[in-house]
Order: sequence, then structure tokens, then C-alpha cells
Amino acid sequence: MRIPNSSPPGDDGARSISPFRGRLQELPRDDPAPEQVRSGATRILVYLTLLALAAGGIGAWLIMSDHGIGPIWLLVPLAALAITAERSSIRLTSNLEVSISLLPTLFVAVVLGPLAAMAVSAVSMLGDFRRPYMRWGVYTCTRAITGAMAGLVAVSASTLSSSNLGAIALATASAVLTAEALDMSFASLTVALRKSGSALAVFRTFVPVLPTSVALYSAVVAPLAFAYTELSPWSVLFFLLPALAAQRLFAMYQAQRQLAADLVVVNEQLERANLSFARALVTTLDARDRYTAGHSAAVAVYALDIAEKMELAAEEQQLAHLCGLLHDIGKIGVRPGILEKNGPLTLQERREMEAHSAIGERILANVEAYAEIAMIVRHHHERVDGQGYPDGLTQEGIPIISRIICVADAYNAMTSDRPYRDAMPVAVARARLTQAAGTQFDSEVVGAFDEILETASETYSSGARADFALEAQAHPALSTVVGASAA
Repeated sequence: MRIPNSSPPGDDGARSISPFRGRLQELPRDDPAPEQVRSGATRILVYLTLLALAAGGIGAWLIMSDHGIGPIWLLVPLAALAITAERSSIRLTSNLEVSISLLPTLFVAVVLGPLAAMAVSAVSMLGDFRRPYMRWGVYTCTRAITGAMAGLVAVSASTLSSSNLGAIALATASAVLTAEALDMSFASLTVALRKSGSALAVFRTFVPVLPTSVALYSAVVAPLAFAYTELSPWSVLFFLLPALAAQRLFAMYQAQRQLAADLVVVNEQLERANLSFARALVTTLDARDRYTAGHSAAVAVYALDIAEKMELAAEEQQLAHLCGLLHDIGKIGVRPGILEKNGPLTLQERREMEAHSAIGERILANVEAYAEIAMIVRHHHERVDGQGYPDGLTQEGIPIISRIICVADAYNAMTSDRPYRDAMPVAVARARLTQAAGTQFDSEVVGAFDEILETASETYSSGARADFALEAQAHPALSTVVGASAA
């Protein structure tokens, strides 16, 4: 089993992960002191020497015990498969790689015995021949010992059943258990030598997955070994290409999965950037007109709830909230004195105020990827009867989110205190929405909002800022924006 690497000279760099054999790279740590580097290198060198002596002794004993290595025509392609699998390991995460290199070793252990398994397992490391060479030497020796012991146990287990199928099943399961147990033991020992972790933690990590390893490898190796012994030795050839193809397909699947995960991350970053930008704009507006900024926060929450009530797609619901925040951003461009005026506006001042939707569109259109938001903001004062501004659109010609914001905007304006009038009662505001449905407002939007208000709390219906801060908590991605704007 390969151990995480902290990069001292000669250290090993990964560990085998059940149910595949693979490498798990350790996250970078602080550079060790020179004394620690020398001490670690010395321990690993002694460890490698002992492993090499043990592997050489086991190999010599197997040869003297007349354990055959099997037909070369079979051993060579299986060794090549193991090398290729090790070289083509699959990266599952930023620090985890796996391969199927253990499969040919187990097959050889069951059908050809310990010496052949030892050779295939050791040779598989040629697929990972690279610096630091002491690390490679440790892996090669541990693989050789693991293969030999798995073969010996398989031979012994096969004598426990009178039927050939039972003997193969027992041999396979025993070989898997032996290989995994030795991998785990070598991993624990290496951790202890390097003083880089807890040996007990290694056992806790890998013991629970042993049943999965046994089931997986037994299901693959046992039928193949049975076909080899009972049907034809040439049946093993049908295993080579499918095994490599399976690893390649899994690699392609993992690459696609990683690409999808990266896309999700990018989309989340873009969403956060959009919300941060909206927050900055609303903060700018807040400096100009505190009523308008607070009003935008309320409209954003209302718009989100209406979109959800109308069962719009999740993306449209989020868009409704973002557009609600930004719908009045064009008021930044309104002439000083108009926003701050305490009384009713003159006709000229009203025309200047009505220009804010077009000004908002021009501001937002300069932001990449905000084209749809800019269009929605432009049309949030259109009326379904065509008497709105700036373009006099009617019915379906008005974007649905613009129609939603129009209702939320009007309702919050009516239920909020203004310098020149007091807030209307909620019942009166609801009645005015209903009266204007089909002329000023979209009837479906008004109906959906009225259903929300029917069961809403008094603070929600009256536009209390604390209520909107709490409401935003149901939408974590939006809470920072609404909370900032609703203060």
C-alpha cells in the first residue's frame, strides 16, 4: 500500500486505495528541517534494504521449492497489462489516483502460483519508474512480496475444496484478503517509519472497504480463472483488451465528471460575482437615496417569492431576485434634487424620473453577461395595456420577470412611507393591485402575489426590513446581498 508523500528524499509518494490499487498524494506540508530529511532518508534506506532482502529470499525459496513461473506466452501479456495499467492510472481527485494493476496479479496468483504472481506484481512497477528511486524500490519490493504471499495463500486455499469452482473461489478470495492485508500493513509500517501519521488511522481507513475489495476482485478474477482452467487457456486473451478498455472508459468518464464539476464551480463563482456586483451597485444607490436602496431589497425578495409561486425555473427565480435588486439602479443618473424632493414631482421632473429605467439598461448593458438583466430592468415599468414606459410594450411582449418586478415594485411603493405621504394599509394596496390587474399589471402575477400575501406575516406584507433579512436566510446565496441592502 502506498503512503502519502511529504517529499523528503527517498520517501514514497502514495498508497493503494481499495478496491483499486493506486496512489494517494499527501497535501503539502511545511518543509522539514535538514536533520529530519537525513533521518527520514536513512530510515527509508534501511527499510528498502530489508524489503529487498526479504523479497530476494522469498523469490529464491520459491525457485528452490520448484514453484513454476508458468507459460511465458501468458505471463508476458499479463505483465504488460499490469505495467500499462500502472502507467495509465486514473486521477479521481486532486490527490487520488487508481489503477487496475492488481487484477492481473491476482489472476496469476490463482492460476499460475506465487512465483509468477511475484514477477507480475513487481514488474508492474516499471509503469511508474521515476524519481525518487528509493520510493520506486520500496514499491517494487512490497509489490513483489505481496504477489508472492497472495500466490502462496491461493495455492493453500485451493486445496480446501473438492470442486474446481469452489477451489478457485476460495483461492481468489484468499488472495485478495492477503494482498489487501499486506498492502495495509506495509502502509502502516511506512507511516510509522516516516512519522507522518497514525498507523491506526490507516487501518481505520481501509478495513471497512475490505469486503468491497473481496467482492469486486472475486467477481472478476474467479470466473476468468475458471474459464482458463476449464474451457481454454486462450480465454484469458479476451480479458486483456476489455480490462484496458474499462480503465480507459473510466478515465474518460472521470474526465467528464471533473469537467462538469469545474463548470459548476465556475458557475457558482459567476453567480457570486454577479451578486457582489449587484451589491456594489445597490450600495452606490444607497449613498444617493436610502429609500430606493431599501426598496430594492424588498422588491428583490418579493420578486423571488412571486417567481417561485409561479413555478418558474430555478434560474429564472434567481434572475428575478437579481433584477429586483437592480431594477432602480438607473436612478443614479437622475438629476440631483428629484430623488430627494419631499413633495410631488412636476411633469418635467416625472419625465426625468421615468428615464431611470432606460438609464439602468444603459448602465447594465455595459456589463458582460448582463444583457438579459439590462432588458428586464428597461421594461419593469411597462403596462400590459401598452400605456407604460419607455417602449409601450403590451402583454407577452413584456418579459415575465419585468412583469413580476412591476407588481412587486408598485406594492412596496404603496406600503412604504414616503416624504410626501404615509404608507397605505396592506389591504388597500392589495385591493389596488387587484383593480389594476389586466390593465397596469399582469393578472397571473397579481394572483400569485395575492396568494402569498394572503398567508404572509404582517411584517412581510408591510415590508419590514427585519422580515426581509430573515426571508433571505432561506436563500443562502442571496443573504449577504439582501442583508446589506435591508439594513
